[in-house]
Amino acid sequence: MILKGQLFFLAIFFVLLQGIAQPALYIPRNIQDAFDKNTRSLTGKPGINYWQNAANYTVDVNFHPGTRELSGTVNIEYINNSPDTLKKILFKLYPNLYKKGSPRSVQDFDATDETNGVDIKSITVNGAENKTYKPVINGTNMIVSIEPLIPKKTVLFTINYSYTLNKGSHVRTGEIEPGAAFIAYFFPRIAVYDDIDGWNKNPYTGLQEFYNDFCQFKVNITVPKDYIVWATGGLLNCGQVFTEPYCQRIQQAEKSDEIITVIDSFDLQKGNITANNPTNTWQFKADNVTDFAFAVSNHYIWKSSSLIVDTATGRRTRVDAVFNPTHADYFEVINYARSTVDIMSHTFPAWPFPYPHETVFDGLDQMEYPMMVNDNPLDDRDAAIELTVHEIFHTMFPFYMGTNETKYEWMDEGWATIGEWLISPMIDADIVDDYGAALYQNIAGKEEDQPITTLSTEQADGDGFFLNSYPKPAFGYLFVKNMLGDELFKKALHYYIAQWQGKHPMPYDFFNCINTASGKNLNWFWKRWFFDNGFPDLAIAKVENKKGNYTILINAIGSKPVPVHLTVYFKDGTQQKIHRSIQVWENNNTNLTLTFKTGKPVQKIMLGSPLVPDVNKADNVYEIQ
Repeated sequence: MILKGQLFFLAIFFVLLQGIAQPALYIPRNIQDAFDKNTRSLTGKPGINYWQNAANYTVDVNFHPGTRELSGTVNIEYINNSPDTLKKILFKLYPNLYKKGSPRSVQDFDATDETNGVDIKSITVNGAENKTYKPVINGTNMIVSIEPLIPKKTVLFTINYSYTLNKGSHVRTGEIEPGAAFIAYFFPRIAVYDDIDGWNKNPYTGLQEFYNDFCQFKVNITVPKDYIVWATGGLLNCGQVFTEPYCQRIQQAEKSDEIITVIDSFDLQKGNITANNPTNTWQFKADNVTDFAFAVSNHYIWKSSSLIVDTATGRRTRVDAVFNPTHADYFEVINYARSTVDIMSHTFPAWPFPYPHETVFDGLDQMEYPMMVNDNPLDDRDAAIELTVHEIFHTMFPFYMGTNETKYEWMDEGWATIGEWLISPMIDADIVDDYGAALYQNIAGKEEDQPITTLSTEQADGDGFFLNSYPKPAFGYLFVKNMLGDELFKKALHYYIAQWQGKHPMPYDFFNCINTASGKNLNWFWKRWFFDNGFPDLAIAKVENKKGNYTILINAIGSKPVPVHLTVYFKDGTQQKIHRSIQVWENNNTNLTLTFKTGKPVQKIMLGSPLVPDVNKADNVYEIQ
């Protein structure tokens, strides 16, 4: 009898044995150092010495919608779990994207939105004002020197600050219209210090996204009467900021499968929604999340519902759509959002939605935040569904998984893209998407087409950056799913999620997890699809027919492995499909022979699919003479 533990180690042994014949993935020195220090492991699991730092944030802010002035105090308890003594602490001041002179990679920036940036009024360290070392601010980075913080010790910061929220140049945050705003990245926060790079020194310039530690947040937001606040985390003082009927409706939505109207246009006309004070302070709490965002409005309506996301425990997630009633498409967004959370929890990736609510807010962007989405209205229904799915899917990647979007944007955008591809047709079967195949095959192999693993910080905005972040990695995931089959792929993906949720996985952790859990060494595919240059290009080289026994020779002209889809068209109008997964290219072979037998006359044979990129489709058709 072989015990379960023995089976696991035998599986690892066979994976490693397969690796003898598999190409080795190039590992940069800083990544190799992590393996050498046992903070990462070749099985994909966190190493025995894995660590990550954390912080507890208490934030008190006042926001004045009329002037867009935000002022506040942030108290931070920062825990150094690293083996290093820290003499300087690096902070991120993301609103300094709008500071005069800050480097920016975004286009169409309105100069009227330029400000003096975040005004740091005071900093205290461990209760004493830091007079010895003044903060050094460079763009969105701020360095504060402190007394040495040794491992396992804590330092306390209190920072008083203010800034003006942008109005015209809405880059993931800003005023939407008079009386409505989406406010993100609004407080000084400590950058990630990790086992790969130390401090994340990459500045935020508007293109590459974010990398934050998992932290605890208590946030108090003060706004004028009649303004409602929606935010990451749970509202702690509903009865103090809402009048009674609205708390009851929210509670009803948290228990109901039906769509509940929490606030409608009649309520807005009548008024008396919020407590009758000049200002109200909304208190929120969020545990173990990477960021905190909030939105405000005095004229949006609110649709809400909930559903069971974990059948084992009966846990429910509330889903909200909050929007300007003049945007007709948003009346259906609540249904798209609810369906997305349902499918994510039970079908793909079939992992219980991890947070208590998800709020889709009618804004000016297409951007995700923990428990929040800032989506612009769209006239096209299919586009609205795909956008809703994409942004909510980000809940898993990067928020639940804590990936470094600054360097590896493909580790979250690629997953949100495959989520969009797979889930959108489950909501509406009529949705047809070419998966970005047309754009990719037009650019594949050209100068701007760099390997997916090219750091996001080394790529300029354009088609190449978009392809590497979105469809190219999504194709990679999709092809592996097709090769492994749904159940084995789900098992491997769940292994990756279980090992790294709440932590900071990097690319090799993902590759190694999938190898380990699937029992297959996929380095041959990871290398060719994610690391190497090249392009996808298959061709029908030759067709032979011997009394209805057809032999088809397919050449792999390009080095990127893609599935083989062959369609045989018969003269009677019928068709026959022949499919092979990427596994047929595992041995680095450049040709493949397929056979089929038929008694019917064949009209033509076509290679390829609209959902599989191919740079030259002219050699994909064989006409029977």
